[in-house]
Parts: sequence; C-alpha cells; structure tokens
Amino acid sequence: MSVAPHRPPDRGNAATSHSFGPEPRPLSLLINGEVRTALADPATTLVEFLRDALGMTGTKIGCDRGACSACTVWIDGEVAASCMTLALDARDHSITTIEGLARGDQLHPVQRAFIEHDALQCGFCTPGMVMSCAHLVNNNPECTLDDIQAAISGHLCRCGTYPNIFKATLAAAAEMRAAGSEESK
Repeated sequence: MSVAPHRPPDRGNAATSHSFGPEPRPLSLLINGEVRTALADPATTLVEFLRDALGMTGTKIGCDRGACSACTVWIDGEVAASCMTLALDARDHSITTIEGLARGDQLHPVQRAFIEHDALQCGFCTPGMVMSCAHLVNNNPECTLDDIQAAISGHLCRCGTYPNIFKATLAAAAEMRAAGSEESK
C-alpha cells in the first residue's frame, strides 16, 4: 500500500481542504462496497476508524501492535492488520471487514463452518481468524492443514480452539470445492 505524498497545510477553507492534521477532518473510505465517511485525525488507525468513528465493532483490537491478528481485515483483497494501518493510508483502497464477508443473510462458507464445528469460544479472535481462513479458501479451495496453519500462524486464540478452526476451514474448503465442481457441470 502506498503512502500519500506529504502536502503543505492548506490555509484555505477547512471544509474544502484535503490536507490532514492536527485537527480531525472528514475521511471517506470504501468499506464493504460502500463509501463511509467520518472524522479522523492523522494518527487514527484503520481499526480505530472502523470501531470508534463508524461503530463497526466486528473487527477487534487485541494487542494493538500487530502481534495477535484479532484486527484482521482485507485491503484490496489481501489480509492486513488494521491496527498497523493508518486510516489515511487506506484511502483509495477497498476494505472488507467481518461485517462485509457474508452476502446478505448468506454466511460465507467459513463463517458457517465455524458455527457448525464450534470453532469459537470467547469469540474475540474469531473475526480475524475467519477473515484469514476465508481469504485462504477463497484463493485456494484445495488448501491443506499445513496451509491453514500457515494462514493463521500470526493469530492468537486464547481459548485454544485451533483444532476446531482447522476442521472448520477444511470443511469450508471442501464445500467450496464441491460448489466449484457443481458450477463446472
């Protein structure tokens, strides 16, 4: 993700200014296919913008240092730690959160499998786990246990539900393979 070039402060009308700081300014981001606007200052992280400014509390703040992956979202379809991404740097990118993973009332296969395989306990790590596992099966429905372990290697589940997370993700991948073979007929 590229960083926006530094611009000198705009001394003109604050309502039309595109520079940021130190006071909060309106920031518009494409989130789950919809442009969302709220106030942000230059130090606001993407997870803070999602949770505090927009009230989208599905993405969790765990360590706030990029070490636990509870805050995982997709930026332009790639897995990213939203606590390590400034909201300003997410401009001109497409962000997908746990709230945007389902298609209306139809859960993503990984979301369904997490429920069916009891792959959550306290639920704190779950949104980040689901986002990483969904990214994996979307891109590799032939994934193996080793692939899943690699995909969630940066995630911390304090409850230790890893075996059920593995089972759920393998089941979701099998469902996606079956759906893919049905579509090819």
